[in-house]
Amino acid sequence: MRSKFILLVEDNPDDEELTLRALSKAKVDTEVVIARDGQEAVDFLFGAGDFKQRNTDEMPQVVLLDLKLPKLNGVDVLKQMRRHPRTRLLPVVVLTSSSEDEDKVRCYESGANSYVCKPVESTAFIEAVTRLGAYWLLHNESAARR
Repeated sequence: MRSKFILLVEDNPDDEELTLRALSKAKVDTEVVIARDGQEAVDFLFGAGDFKQRNTDEMPQVVLLDLKLPKLNGVDVLKQMRRHPRTRLLPVVVLTSSSEDEDKVRCYESGANSYVCKPVESTAFIEAVTRLGAYWLLHNESAARR
């Protein structure tokens, strides 16, 4: 069985790279699985499409979910997760560039555990993700089924 891992759902290669660098800096020794659009994230979580052979008993410790994604947006991914017993309790951090109140409300109403605006400056972005990784992987006690 796989140890703790993160599902990073991010379509921007620069933000993906910064997130991976931040998690490394936080010394969070965990695998990061990357989905580059909302449909790929859903397929990964539910063992569909290219992930039909994946062991769906192994779920991420936390999902870092961008809001504005191709194919299926972050809110729709979140809604699908919250409807299914296997993923209903998975911690989801919306990590987005949107600071719109409407987006925040939609995400929390859809079951987000946290909403973090991506800082524009790369050092601040790395610091924010470093703290997220440390909290969700090292300190948080998850109720999600394994």
